Amino acid sequence: MELNLTQVSKTYPNGVKALDNINLNIKAGMFGLLGPNGAGKSTLMRTIATLQEPDAGKLFLEDINILKNKMKLRQVLGYLPQQFGVYSKMSAEKLLYYFADLKGIASASEKKKMVAYALEVTNLTEVKHKHVAGYSGGMKQRFGIAQLLLNNPKLIIVDEPTAGLDPAERHRFLNVLREIGTNNIVILSTHIVDDVKELCTDMAILNGGKILSKMSPTTAVQNLEGKIWTTITDRDGEVELAKNYNVISSSFNQDNSLNVRVFSEVKPHENFTLATADLNDVYFVHLKENEDATTLKA
Repeated sequence: MELNLTQVSKTYPNGVKALDNINLNIKAGMFGLLGPNGAGKSTLMRTIATLQEPDAGKLFLEDINILKNKMKLRQVLGYLPQQFGVYSKMSAEKLLYYFADLKGIASASEKKKMVAYALEVTNLTEVKHKHVAGYSGGMKQRFGIAQLLLNNPKLIIVDEPTAGLDPAERHRFLNVLREIGTNNIVILSTHIVDDVKELCTDMAILNGGKILSKMSPTTAVQNLEGKIWTTITDRDGEVELAKNYNVISSSFNQDNSLNVRVFSEVKPHENFTLATADLNDVYFVHLKENEDATTLKA
């Protein structure tokens, strides 16, 4: 099972180029689409999910031409948008039966089996008689996964699913995604680097409608080994460092000093020490390079 996108572009009427010649090949497993808010992630997800048309490009799921066979794609698609609304005065179980009817599951036995499976996978069986309105944010997100599982989808898209969840709810939700991500294509669109680090075997970084990088998280981090340096300074010192070095991020220490991270092929200065690269560094390096390139063009 593969999803292929070729030269997919989308420009909105206000002139914003949301997608700029996107080329992607996504295979079965967990795929992370990482980028800041406004990068074009939701536009890309909606385009793949047939909710909007691109201006140009081709999209195929195996032999399904997505742009020409929308209904065929929807039969094997599970989509959890960033804002998922439900009929909150119904119990989770009754609501899932309702969604099963909408998805065309006619057999009563098959419907019962699929609803029970969806509740079990998302750890909602014990609260299946409770109104969804009374669910926590994390439980509502898990219910969103439950409804998309009803048609046994081959392609699953989840858009910013952990935004706003507390740590415990986020952990439970990510465990659900792990369980369903083995044999399906699961695209996780997020601005949270840790979600990708914990879940995904492949990833791409998107910003300004462009794919900045595509590789496995492991390979991406390995490529930065020996190139991330750190030093301790204050706010004024950070400003001076940014004038001379490629500062990619900074974070406060408990004493309010700043831990500054710099990307450099060689040791920038004797005050720097070599740091262990991580996926946050990968993310910030690519965003910084994109920002610098955009500034030069302007």
